[in-house]
Amino acid sequence: MKIIIPMAGMGKRMRPHTLTIPKPLIRIAGKPIVQRLVEDIAKVCKEKIEEISFVIGDFGKEAEDMLLSIAANVGTKGNIFYQDTPLGTAHAILCAEKSLDGKVIVAFADTLFKADFILDESRDGIIWVHKVKDPESFGVVKTDKDNIITDFVEKPKKFISDLAIIGIYYFKDGANLKKELQYLIDNNLQKGGEFQLTDALENMKQKGISFYTGKVVEWLDCGNKNATVYTNKRILEHSNGEKRISETVKVENSIIIQPCFIGENVQIINSIIGPHVSIGENTTIDFSVITNSIIQSNTKISCVNLDNSMIGNYVEYFGSKKEVSIGDYTVLS
Repeated sequence: MKIIIPMAGMGKRMRPHTLTIPKPLIRIAGKPIVQRLVEDIAKVCKEKIEEISFVIGDFGKEAEDMLLSIAANVGTKGNIFYQDTPLGTAHAILCAEKSLDGKVIVAFADTLFKADFILDESRDGIIWVHKVKDPESFGVVKTDKDNIITDFVEKPKKFISDLAIIGIYYFKDGANLKKELQYLIDNNLQKGGEFQLTDALENMKQKGISFYTGKVVEWLDCGNKNATVYTNKRILEHSNGEKRISETVKVENSIIIQPCFIGENVQIINSIIGPHVSIGENTTIDFSVITNSIIQSNTKISCVNLDNSMIGNYVEYFGSKKEVSIGDYTVLS
C-alpha cells in the first residue's frame, strides 16, 4: 500500500500560522496534522504502508526533512514531489506519478477522521465520506442499495445526498488512476482553470470501475483557526494511550484540568490550564487562565485569560484578551 498526500496549498485561511510553516506541519496535541493523518490511515489498512509521497510547494529543506522524518517514524519510506503551479487536485496527484501503481490511498492533508471500519482492499475503489447537515457546501456522492457510488455532485443546490467526500480515496489500481489523470491533462479538461480529481473518478465510473463509500464516524477539519482548535479538543478527548504530559513539566501553584497535552520542559506558574489545551515544548506560562487553545513551542505567556485561541512558536504575549490568533515570532504586550 502506498499513500500520496497532496499538500502544496498555501493555507491562506490559517494565516498568520502558515506564514512560517506549512499548514499540515502545524502541531495538534503535540503532533503535526499530517502525521496524525498518516497514523489514522494506517489504522484502517490491513497491508503495511510501503511508502508515503508528499506533494508540496517550495516549503524549504527543514519542512521536507520533517516530512521524511514523519514517514520514517511510521516505519516507511518517504518521497518528496513538487507541484510548482496550483492546477487542481488531479494535477497535484499526478505530480507523484512515480508512486501511482498498485494499491494507493490519496489523502489531502487538511482533514483528520475517526473510523471504525477496516479497508476492504479487494474493492476497485473506496471514497471516505461523512454525513453532513449542509451538503450544499461540499462535494457529495449518491449511492445505490449496494453502497456503490452512482453520482458525484459538487455543492448541490438541491438535496442529492448528505454524504460529503472528506478528501481520502483508495484505488486498487494506481496505474489506472494515473492514466485517467493524464487523460485530463493531455486533453486540457479543466473546470475553473483547474484539473479536478472528480472528473477522473467520473470517467473511471463510466468505464465500469465500482467505487464504494467508507463512512467515517467523525470528520475533523483543520481549515481555519476555529476548526483547528476544535480538532485539537476532539483529539485530546480521544487520544487513547498517548502520553499527554511530559515528566519534565514544572507545575508551580497551578491547576491542570484534563484532557491536555503538555510538552517537554514546559513551566506553568500560578495558572489554571485546561481543559482541551495543548502546549509545546520549552514554553512558559504564568499568572494565566487558558482553556480550549493551542500554544506552540518556545513561547512565553503572562497575565492572560484565553479561550479558543492559537499562539505560535517563539511568541511573547503579555495581555488580557479572551481570544487571539498569533503567528510565530511575534511579541505583543
